[in-house]
Amino acid sequence: MPACYTDRLSVRPGETFTLHATAAQGPCRLTIARVGRERTEVLRLDGVAVGDHPTPPNADRDGCGWPAALEVQVGADWASGYYDIVLTDAAGEETHHFVCVKPPAGQRRATALLVLATNTYQSYNYWGGANAYSNVTGLMSGEVPFAQAMGEAIGVLSTQRPFPPLIVAPPADAPRLVNLRKRGFRERPWASDHAWMVKHRASPYDGSAGFLHKWEHVFVAWAEAEGYVLDYATDYDLEVEPDLLTGYAAVLFVGHSEYWSAGEREQVERFVDEGGNAAILSGNTCFWKVRWEDEGRTYVCHKWKGFEAEDVAPAQATHLWSHPAFAKPEAEITGLSFVFAGYHRLGMCVARGQGGFTVYDDRHWALEGTDLFYGDLLGADLPLIGYESDGCRFQFGDDGLPRAIPTLGVPESLEIIGIAPCAFGEEAGRGYNPIIPPEKLDVIAEVMFGDASPEAQQKVLRGHAVLASFRRGKGEVFNSGTTEWAHGLGAGDPFVQTITHNVLRRFGVSRPGADG
Repeated sequence: MPACYTDRLSVRPGETFTLHATAAQGPCRLTIARVGRERTEVLRLDGVAVGDHPTPPNADRDGCGWPAALEVQVGADWASGYYDIVLTDAAGEETHHFVCVKPPAGQRRATALLVLATNTYQSYNYWGGANAYSNVTGLMSGEVPFAQAMGEAIGVLSTQRPFPPLIVAPPADAPRLVNLRKRGFRERPWASDHAWMVKHRASPYDGSAGFLHKWEHVFVAWAEAEGYVLDYATDYDLEVEPDLLTGYAAVLFVGHSEYWSAGEREQVERFVDEGGNAAILSGNTCFWKVRWEDEGRTYVCHKWKGFEAEDVAPAQATHLWSHPAFAKPEAEITGLSFVFAGYHRLGMCVARGQGGFTVYDDRHWALEGTDLFYGDLLGADLPLIGYESDGCRFQFGDDGLPRAIPTLGVPESLEIIGIAPCAFGEEAGRGYNPIIPPEKLDVIAEVMFGDASPEAQQKVLRGHAVLASFRRGKGEVFNSGTTEWAHGLGAGDPFVQTITHNVLRRFGVSRPGADG
């Protein structure tokens, strides 16, 4: 099989990026296409000479170091967006990579910037062996037991390597990370489409990151069909271009944006405080703090080992954003946190759950024109809630409406629209083998309650997904609280679509022909 990677993941028109590749059977054909509602090819080159290069040891950490196969100049007419790079060898075998094309410097074409969740792509990338979660290659080969594989996760990852095929270019029928129906009476638990995963030899990490046929692609296809115009950038761009958001009305996070660096977060917070708007149409947002080194060639993400894996100042460490050492819980900018919610309709995590939000604040501005009323279910038939969700602690007022408890960064002014039960993981000893065992409950309990006792850990397991918004500084944040929001749009759900239109309109996202 051929394989390839680029020296960087984002470029502007007129700039050049380098393609590094290996192929045992050359020469190769290169095609590059922008992917949105439609696939538009912008470049095709035949007869590309590619050498056959071995994968070096520790490529996951140190990169591949393959020589340049080709330099590609981005055309002046390449619109901002996600570009699929396809390299096909002489035998017809193909491999994929991508670049994000940003708008020309100082020439925004849109009022909103969509940020691709490329930090999450990097965290899940196990090409060459391991990722930030486990020794995936050892696990999938059966050579390394699960517990050992988890212990062999790496916290320093190279960006100079390919992505696994099912992360960067899965088939169009790749399943969602949610059980589409409720668990039956005494039915054995399952997660997603096990038969599909076996057929395609999918790892537990392939579905959680990437663009094609996943959350961001689904959202972009819907947005373009509806006439919205967006500019694009990556997580890394927000880290290294501190004024990237200047002049935009809104910033959008619509994929699984789980990992934020300090520079990215600082820019988003400044942007909102100064009057910008943030639309978070996803879940598990800004959960982990990460760091960039070596001009973007090295990505540091030690996760739970962040304070023991390296000797750095606490401010430079990588761990949960909600860890007290940082004093910056993510809910300060997102309004919600994964620690207060978790999973829904996966394994035994709310296995017979409602799949949608119970509406409480039916007078909220986001619900204008939706025909939704108190007690209605939003998205239950889709389901709209699944995989990972964010929430908050709350209590009910005398008027029967839930009100946020301002803890761990959750703003007191948070306006809760709807809620749904979630589980942070499966409880042990309940008669079923766990599919989603909770990770580090003691650490989470200490972060949430300042108490790691078994009783506190039990409290972590039960939470709620929350649909909400709040004002911060001169700006505003809307948070859907579920990774699955884009799939509601893709399914053509009129309730989800109307809410999304309300959010984008309020936040000033341009829609030529429909604005005004």
